[in-house]
Amino acid sequence: MINLIKVREKQREAAENAGSKSTIKEQTASELRVHRDISELTLPPICKIEFPNGKDDLMNFEVAIKPDEGYYHDGEFPFTFEIPILYPHDAPKVKCKIKVYHPNIDYDGNVCLNILREDWKPVLNINAVIYGLVHLFTEPNHEDPLNPEAADELRDNPRSFESNVRSAMWGESVHGLTYDRIL
Repeated sequence: MINLIKVREKQREAAENAGSKSTIKEQTASELRVHRDISELTLPPICKIEFPNGKDDLMNFEVAIKPDEGYYHDGEFPFTFEIPILYPHDAPKVKCKIKVYHPNIDYDGNVCLNILREDWKPVLNINAVIYGLVHLFTEPNHEDPLNPEAADELRDNPRSFESNVRSAMWGESVHGLTYDRIL
């Protein structure tokens, strides 16, 4: 873990030694917490994280998950993370960037994960959210759906569900909706 106080002291020293009068941007409590969360990440090999706005913007980033087992194996699923100013008291806003046939992700990319809603607690962190997303792909939950049709199919006819997941991952239409090709 990077000691944030030492980093801040080194930045001040460098600014003073350079004779610079520029001010160092003060970080909010949420930015400090996100910095700590990211420095402590232990991503599984099937995940990668990117910062499209550069490493200076830790409040917005993307995580891609490429499951190696289950219905969604070999697909790559990118998610955007928006960290609210009241983090960790408010949960991150997480959205899937592609259209995926999944009981817990709707056609607009909204994610149904309990720790992003009613079960969020400030002791949870970004690592917990990422592992929760991984779990949704290894064990989709038909009991708390955002896509009821996919949930019913998973519960009542797993073979048909698996076939429709594969079709959707190839970019085909399932139940009248066209999905993004990810295979």
